[in-house]
Amino acid sequence: NLTKNFDDQQVLRGINLDIYEKEFLTLLGPSGCGKTTTLRIIAGFEEPSDGEVLFNGIEISKLPPYKREVNTVFQKYALFPHLNVAENIGFGLNLKKVDKTVIAQKVERMLKMVGLEGFGKRDVTLLSGGQQQRVAIARALVNEPKVLLLDEPLGALDAKIRKQMQVELKKIQQEVGITFIYVTHDQEEALSMSDTVVVMNNGEIQQIGSPTDIYNEPENRFVASFIGESNIIEDAVMKKDLLVSFDGFDFECVDKGFKDNEEVEVVLRPEDIDIVDVEHSKIKGTVKSIIFKGVHYEIVVETKDRDYLIHTTDYFEAGLNVGLTFGPEDIHVMYKMQ
Repeated sequence: NLTKNFDDQQVLRGINLDIYEKEFLTLLGPSGCGKTTTLRIIAGFEEPSDGEVLFNGIEISKLPPYKREVNTVFQKYALFPHLNVAENIGFGLNLKKVDKTVIAQKVERMLKMVGLEGFGKRDVTLLSGGQQQRVAIARALVNEPKVLLLDEPLGALDAKIRKQMQVELKKIQQEVGITFIYVTHDQEEALSMSDTVVVMNNGEIQQIGSPTDIYNEPENRFVASFIGESNIIEDAVMKKDLLVSFDGFDFECVDKGFKDNEEVEVVLRPEDIDIVDVEHSKIKGTVKSIIFKGVHYEIVVETKDRDYLIHTTDYFEAGLNVGLTFGPEDIHVMYKMQ
């Protein structure tokens, strides 16, 4: 039940979260949602205003960072420019007065793990952003923490290196077999790397689930619109279990447990809608625009009730009259946001 106030502003409003051993968990949300504050409280850089942090059942919220079994990798790397790569990685072990031979062996193992074999004597200031990030990760991992905290660690990298590092990080996490708690505002990054995604907004958790759950079964409009692109229908009615009504028609769906005739919201993902001949569908409209996106076309179809966004590999020219179809499993019904 973590809360955190800065002056008169409440940035965390009662966060409850279980994080498991060897889990790759990502805190995802827009700027200012409280994800970095949550991470900093786990790291020991901030004290909660209220609530507890339990590590294996022991309350640690008053412990200083160096006494916690966690290490942090920052977005800005924070490497020491006057030390070479090997000295940067071994820095924490040196502080602990570990034997020089042991340090050398551990550093060598880390360099291999992060793909920087033979880089030990290099000047860190001459490395690329991706290489510096690997050094920062190796420096954190060499101390063998139980939990590695990563605060937007790939934020400063260009798109291609980011993608490579996402794959690398996941591989490193599986090899080391420890818990990673990762902070990002990048949905694709969260979905591609995590076992569990925690979506946050305004200092509150909106949804916790696997990447597939979060994408396919968003619990509210915020999650649906923040993760990927969506058609959100705000004026739908759940007639009864497995039957929802919008745009003047009833559609079979797979959702149940709502009250009869309850007002709900519906999410239809752009890739789940098919464009067909007018006579083969209930919903009819006109192609308003078409943009080529490389892998697919992004098409907007204007109907009498709303505009629908559709992703398809088929080409339909603007001005064409078309029908839209989707299956029961493509309709995701959510409780109406208050």
